Amino acid sequence: MNTRIYKEVHFDASHRLFHYRGKCHNLHGHRWKVEVWIEGSPDPVSCILVDYNTIKETVEQFDHQIILNQEDPMVQAITPFQEVVTVPGDPTSELLATELAGMIDQKCQDLGLDAHVRQIRVWESPTCYAELML
Repeated sequence: MNTRIYKEVHFDASHRLFHYRGKCHNLHGHRWKVEVWIEGSPDPVSCILVDYNTIKETVEQFDHQIILNQEDPMVQAITPFQEVVTVPGDPTSELLATELAGMIDQKCQDLGLDAHVRQIRVWESPTCYAELML
């Protein structure tokens, strides 16, 4: 049986777009919203596809973090004072959607679940989001 679930998670984090020329080149923060759709076969005993808390805990790894491109020289400047989350490119909503989908899929695999992200939206403001259809 194929089942689809949905989970919405919010987190606060700062980022900057190292290769962008404009305001977003400066370090700034957002109240991010992540919407995740997961499909698969629920566990035959519990009837649960994925514990919603598993999704929430995976996304919330970004909460109250500074997210930077791993090549950004600001990483070296900030790490003596605070941990920095680095990603393989500028931390746009597009890249974060890809990263989060991969993290959630990996967590499902690690738990032995027959579940995969099929759609994810990462909102960086109330009017802007990036969406992946997988």
